Amino acid sequence: MSTPADFEEPGIAAPAVQPPPRLVVGPPLPEALARGLCVIPYRTENLRIVPVYGQAALAVTPRIGHLHITVDDAPWHWVDASGEPLIIQWLPTGPHSILVQLADPTHRVIDAHTVRFTIPERAGTH
Repeated sequence: MSTPADFEEPGIAAPAVQPPPRLVVGPPLPEALARGLCVIPYRTENLRIVPVYGQAALAVTPRIGHLHITVDDAPWHWVDASGEPLIIQWLPTGPHSILVQLADPTHRVIDAHTVRFTIPERAGTH
């Protein structure tokens, strides 16, 4: 028999009583790295990734947000609201870091993880 603790908070719960949002980021897929492609899986808890922005969106339940992605400490980032794994190509051989930030609809960062990896040298490339 299930108990109420076995279920997620219903979507009609006010944002103030929902558990805090969390970002879980996995390592890049090794087989893709071997081909020079970075594919980073992630998931969120207590927040859905959708392309909706602005102050009014803070009241939406269940919570919504998006990602800010920064490559190799660049002074800029891009916003991703696809909900799909992050795919980054054309990175040069060598070490890299990707900062993945979970943000609310007003772009306030809620949670963040940095993924570090190396693009290996590939045969036939220099």
